[in-house]
Amino acid sequence: MSSGNRVSREEALDFHKQSRGKIEIFSRTPLDDTRDLSLAYTPGVAEPCKEIHKDVSKVYEYTNKGNMVAVVTDGSAVLGLGDIGPEAGLPVMEGKCQLFKAFAGVDAFPICVSTKDVDDIVDTVVNISPTFGGINLEDISAPRCFEVERKLKEKLNIPVFHDDQHGTAVVVLAALINTLKLTGRQKEDLKVVISGAGAASIAVFKILYSYGVKDIVITDSRGVICPSRSDLNSVKREAAKLTEKSMGYDSEKNTCSVMSLAEAMVGRDVFIGLSKGGIVTKEMVKSMNPEPIIFAMANPDPEILPEDAISAGAGVVATGRSDYPNQINNVLGFPGIFRGALDCMASDINEEMKLAAANALAESVGDRLSKEFIIPNPLDITVAPRVAEAVCRAAIATGVAQNNIKPESVRDRAECLIKKTHELMKKYVENETTAVCNVYLH
Repeated sequence: MSSGNRVSREEALDFHKQSRGKIEIFSRTPLDDTRDLSLAYTPGVAEPCKEIHKDVSKVYEYTNKGNMVAVVTDGSAVLGLGDIGPEAGLPVMEGKCQLFKAFAGVDAFPICVSTKDVDDIVDTVVNISPTFGGINLEDISAPRCFEVERKLKEKLNIPVFHDDQHGTAVVVLAALINTLKLTGRQKEDLKVVISGAGAASIAVFKILYSYGVKDIVITDSRGVICPSRSDLNSVKREAAKLTEKSMGYDSEKNTCSVMSLAEAMVGRDVFIGLSKGGIVTKEMVKSMNPEPIIFAMANPDPEILPEDAISAGAGVVATGRSDYPNQINNVLGFPGIFRGALDCMASDINEEMKLAAANALAESVGDRLSKEFIIPNPLDITVAPRVAEAVCRAAIATGVAQNNIKPESVRDRAECLIKKTHELMKKYVENETTAVCNVYLH
């Protein structure tokens, strides 16, 4: 384990205070004289307005809508901090926007709303949607996040994507695909246990199920989500019905043969943790099938430390942390997914597009594949273009693409955008010419 990338509380606070945030807006066009002003604003700006008024689809030709994503949160489930409110969630949303730009050339903007009402959030996003080419939902607590996403998908004709759910699911599946290659296991034979039944866990379950992994048991803080439980919400009940055979559900007795996480792990091949640190012991790992796959992704402390899992016999281990090998990080997924969806003007990000993204991400590892390298490094800028091309192909194949383009051009453009973004960032750092003004109000 490396401590080289750890930062102290003071460093983090100074970093954010000095920059007064991590994002800002730049002009793409010059504004040096009156002609520039006449083109960018009045009277010249009236011409594209009139064209868009005649044909609203031309907004994609004359504005940045096609490259704009709203990062929307209510601040109710921010990282591991919980319900801290929209203002306190803003630093995270700014960071998300920064990642969109750095890894896919996508211009994203944080939208932090001061309501937790599902319909209010939906109405707000619908009302501002003319500005954006896509909507990224972020850090909205379950089960409301499921309803927000579902309703927005019904109302909007642009991609809506809850990254906490689907971004996590795509990267987990990619890591599992490569682990299966390493271990020689077949997806049809896998026995999986998922710890946690929140937004990310349910999405992981759904994408694994779509991929062909059917023998799955899901647990939450109260144990296995057995159909006999009266406290399950509608999302958990749906998952419980699909997994009742795996948990040994007896409909006549209305009971399951396994009820706890410890019982559920016995004889399983894969553990996927998206729950709470320190809840898995060495003995629980030893009770699994030989050389089990352990994805312990709770942050900041995983369900079991990698060194403990390995000493207990784990074959491959991944976490959500950057100081261990095999970091499962959403930044490997969402930039490329949105890049591909935006460029082909997809009306939706469907299951086929997510599966395509996972396969492209898995293939990005190439011949570097090993037990300590089942997923690319989160800072690998070659990943998003590959994912974007695959997502575009899937969108075209499933009929949700509204822009008839060649998928390989999406990859080429993504590479160009990322290169330009990083050149600009490097120029600022080297010349110390960031737009942050060092003259302070007093």
